[in-house]
Amino acid sequence: MDLVFDATFLSRLQFALTTMFHILWPLLSIGLSIFLVVLEVLWMRSKNPVYYHHFRFWSLLFLLNFAVGVVSGIPLEFQFGANWERFSVATGGFFGSILGFEATMAFMLEAAFLYLMLFGWKRLPPKAHLFATCMVALGASLSAFWIMVANSWMQTPAGGYFADGKFVTTDYWRAIFNPDLPWGFSHMWVACLETSLFVIGGVSAYYLLRGRHQEFFLKSFKLALLAAVFIAPFQVWLGDGSGRAVAEYQPTKLGAIESTWETNPPGEGAPWHALAWPEPELQRNAWSIDIPYGLSLLITRSFTGQVKGLKEFPRQDQPPVIIPYFAFRVMLGAGFGLVLLMLWTLWAWRKGRLKLSRVAGQKWLLRAWLLAIPAAYAAVETGWIIREVGRQPWVIFGHLRTMNASSLLPASHVAATLAMYLLIYGALLGVFLFFAWRVIKKGPDLSLTPPYYQADGEGKP
Repeated sequence: MDLVFDATFLSRLQFALTTMFHILWPLLSIGLSIFLVVLEVLWMRSKNPVYYHHFRFWSLLFLLNFAVGVVSGIPLEFQFGANWERFSVATGGFFGSILGFEATMAFMLEAAFLYLMLFGWKRLPPKAHLFATCMVALGASLSAFWIMVANSWMQTPAGGYFADGKFVTTDYWRAIFNPDLPWGFSHMWVACLETSLFVIGGVSAYYLLRGRHQEFFLKSFKLALLAAVFIAPFQVWLGDGSGRAVAEYQPTKLGAIESTWETNPPGEGAPWHALAWPEPELQRNAWSIDIPYGLSLLITRSFTGQVKGLKEFPRQDQPPVIIPYFAFRVMLGAGFGLVLLMLWTLWAWRKGRLKLSRVAGQKWLLRAWLLAIPAAYAAVETGWIIREVGRQPWVIFGHLRTMNASSLLPASHVAATLAMYLLIYGALLGVFLFFAWRVIKKGPDLSLTPPYYQADGEGKP
């Protein structure tokens, strides 16, 4: 109960909940914008109106997603000044400029070309409209890049030093391209693509199950599947690389993720605790199901490679263990579940079960694709929980503790704004679900006449 009256804890809870809500929308914005680019290229090359109608349908969901993402992201920046004043004072010179780049370089680019993408079909030449769509996609990805720069720097600060409680930048490029960024950004960006593909596939599966617009949505279903064939295994490889980077730069986080307390002696491999019950107070696991040599092999590529345990570090520098440990297993289960679903669907396709005449009969497969939507989001959300909780007790790893970064506010003030945000975000979610359901219930408008389209199938120059 003491935590309820702790302003720092409430500030952390507020930022965590608002971030977890906000991240739902950039995930889909990034992936859908790239999907729209692909659809428009296919439309321009083939002149097949089905790709144009797909673009118009999915762009409506993109617009809804973009709007909620913008609104839900504004309070996050306010919280840096309101709830995390000491963090802002310590890092504002660098951190503030990164957030400024995200707003001016990425968000403004995306917003400026969004109108042209949505309403410029009959006002722009084909290549100019494609350029606008590409700029929207570029803006969405740039936004993710700059946000990941800021967060990665908090994980592995570089490019300067702290003096008198403030970060002094000496090498801007090194600060931006800090050690965590390559793996962190790549893993997150590909997660956006993968989540979007399973959303596209899941929405398409809904129509196939209902027997509506089956020919239309079978095409988007297969497009999503073909892309996932390459994206999902690539994401597994990125996750493996990210784990080895964590072992190098944030060994305490790895110890929490794997509930590893003891450093394995030379010549002995560290086991992977596939499932365990951590007891942080006693610095041990109550029980565990182990795979011998597993962790050493995963992290060091050697059966006897050394992996540091949490006991190597003072207790005050150890992160919470239970949350990252189980969050990682949820992420792992969801991620590999999506890979298995992809393989199942490929097998069904090879057996001829994804033909228009047979696909409606694949009810269990299509229902699994509906479940893949929340599974994909769960994988990303738990990934961020691991990333942030595993960094504790630091807000800037190794330099500034979370308890020393918050504003000196009464707990009641933070609790009031937390309650306000929960109400606002609940209303935003309700608005999005209402209008998204209306779009899905209505379905694609196949009566729209594609621009540059003639009866002979040729496009205007």
